[in-house]
Amino acid sequence: MGKKTSVGGQAVIEGVMMRGTKGLATAVRLSNGTIEIKKQNYESFSKKNKIFSLPIIRGFVSLIESLIIGMRSLEFSASFFEEEEEESSKFDSWFKNTFKEKSNDIIMGISLVVSLALAMLLFFILPTVLTSFIKNNVTKNPFILNVIEGIIRVAVFLLYIYLVGKMEDIKRVYQYHGAEHKTIFCYEAGQELTPENAKKFSRFHPRCGTNFLFLVMVISIVIFSFTGWQSVGQRILWRISLLPIVSGVTYEVIRWLGKSNNSLARFIAAPGLKLQGITTKEPDLSMLEVAIASLKAAEGLEDVTLYQGSNEALEHETWESERENNKGATL
Repeated sequence: MGKKTSVGGQAVIEGVMMRGTKGLATAVRLSNGTIEIKKQNYESFSKKNKIFSLPIIRGFVSLIESLIIGMRSLEFSASFFEEEEEESSKFDSWFKNTFKEKSNDIIMGISLVVSLALAMLLFFILPTVLTSFIKNNVTKNPFILNVIEGIIRVAVFLLYIYLVGKMEDIKRVYQYHGAEHKTIFCYEAGQELTPENAKKFSRFHPRCGTNFLFLVMVISIVIFSFTGWQSVGQRILWRISLLPIVSGVTYEVIRWLGKSNNSLARFIAAPGLKLQGITTKEPDLSMLEVAIASLKAAEGLEDVTLYQGSNEALEHETWESERENNKGATL
């Protein structure tokens, strides 16, 4: 008998991060074939403050929270694969000596701000600027301009997803992404968590971040239509200030999609699920075992810090060979 869960996750470098009822867990396949797991207790912002749990507000809070958790998980997984050959630059040495144990947090904060700024520039500011040229030369109808801007935004997003998906280096990340989805489906179905069982399930999940991002692009068309068409600067200001509302509404839609299976829900989820054909790839059994180890730790099903693979598909030689063939696969 199936069950509803709120387990979510993210693919990281040679591994998977899962966020469950008992905390966070990031599992990483090491070069010696073992699985290293970092487990930590975690209380979400929405549980710490009731205001953060209110509809719409909880969506934007969850987005920021997910970005922070995701970057920390990536940092943990990357620490196992850093190359040892290079000496630190003078700036790196000065930075670490100056900020000491806080240096990683500062770098993560800067990376988060830069990432958000680039996303805003690419998916919101660029479409607005491009549409302003159409306003000056083709039409001044606010409704038509808003639709055109939305189409450009979706097109830029789809092009970005397509180009990233064509990079051979990112293949293993997408395979671990598929492993994450299959494992969650297997858990939701109430089946025993084994790589063989998880492999039978779909790698397309309605609660995926790909769905979220696509719906953000679409829902923004509706919400931005209420802002009118003034100067470019005013429109950009509106789009930045309304981003929390756009992400909040999208979050509520995603929550509903995760709980519903009617025709409307399937229709709304269809484009995002289709895009997962690019952002997820079929994982092998070794990747599924990593995802399972992460989920078990996050759900408190297995207290483990170092897991030794036992399946024949996890033999070190095979795994190491695949990794060398896809070196640099994880950004």
